[in-house]
Amino acid sequence: MNHNGFSHSGELMKIWNSAASASVVSLPIEKFVLWKKIKNRRRLLTVELELTARCNNNCRHCCINLSAGDSRAKKAELTFDEIKKIVDEAASLGTLWFLLTGGEPLLREDFLDIYLLLKRKGFLISIFTNANLIAREHVELFKKYPPRDIEITVYGVTQETYERVTRKPGSFASFKRGLGLLSDGDLKVALKAVALRSNAEELPGIFRFCREKTKDYFRFDPFLELRYDGDAVRNREIKSERLSPEEIVALEHSDPQRYGLLKKKCDELIIPELAHRTCNHLFHCGAGNGSASISSEGIFRLCGSLWHPDCVCDLRQGSLSEAWASFVPRVREIRSDNPDFLKKCRVCAIRNLCMWCPGRAHLETGELDRWVDYFCEVAHSRKEALLENGIKQNEPKMS
Repeated sequence: MNHNGFSHSGELMKIWNSAASASVVSLPIEKFVLWKKIKNRRRLLTVELELTARCNNNCRHCCINLSAGDSRAKKAELTFDEIKKIVDEAASLGTLWFLLTGGEPLLREDFLDIYLLLKRKGFLISIFTNANLIAREHVELFKKYPPRDIEITVYGVTQETYERVTRKPGSFASFKRGLGLLSDGDLKVALKAVALRSNAEELPGIFRFCREKTKDYFRFDPFLELRYDGDAVRNREIKSERLSPEEIVALEHSDPQRYGLLKKKCDELIIPELAHRTCNHLFHCGAGNGSASISSEGIFRLCGSLWHPDCVCDLRQGSLSEAWASFVPRVREIRSDNPDFLKKCRVCAIRNLCMWCPGRAHLETGELDRWVDYFCEVAHSRKEALLENGIKQNEPKMS
């Protein structure tokens, strides 16, 4: 028994086996029998593990990718033994779920060993991949030991558009081959899209393709995050790929499912009570409450976007347990004394329509507590569109 009061691998494997036998592999976490024990506590349920920053593609919008052959990046990656240490600690903390991502995680020569390590520990596993490197050995392993999710990004449905984004000749054929292998293996995949200037004209076709290929899950993201390494040249390119606020709203409204959800949830999106007028804490999100991210070099963050020097720690110099128990609470206690921020973002009633968060603010401005004009413009465009379609907004309540 661990300090959370349950045997990690034993209880989780019971859940996994019962779910698998009932053909319900994607059971929502809130349905797990363990959820009642832990839902009101701060527990490290999910770990996002970036196995590598390297990628076989060179996408115009990517916030992390380095070249597949980058020897420095490869040398700096966590070794298998270092990953095993993190995995063992996560098990002792009661973690349920690992997300394997990158870069492109399948570039790791020991990917299959890492996957089996997690499976033997009883973790649920999700994989984010571009599918270009999927081989029969992956399919056979996934059929024998199924992941909970395999999530694939679709950059285009024609070679011209797909490879305009990836800048890798032959990547469209590799993507189709990899997706075909997974489909032929009867493995469930979730498809997603990212909205770019380079694929904007093809987005309706991308959406159709994704919905035809996946029965119950599809999402797209209109927000492009800036580089984690601060590369100025790449950041200018990412900004050039961003759609305007008006284009984002038009795109969201053109998608009946997405806009229908926005309308349905409008009362939870325009919330005067979200204005924390007497609070100067920066973090009001769930970062560090149930999940954390670990970079390919072992850098621990409360979420994948949070790279401010005061908000990261090196697991090679400490332990995951220490980071979770001591470091996370210190980060979540960070406060702002920036009057401009406190008078704008902190008192905004439509923050749920905004892409702002402290991590993204740092990537955009170098500071955790600065507003970002682009984010504001998108949020207000979304609000106006909702109001124009008959959504009523309550007057803010002053505290």
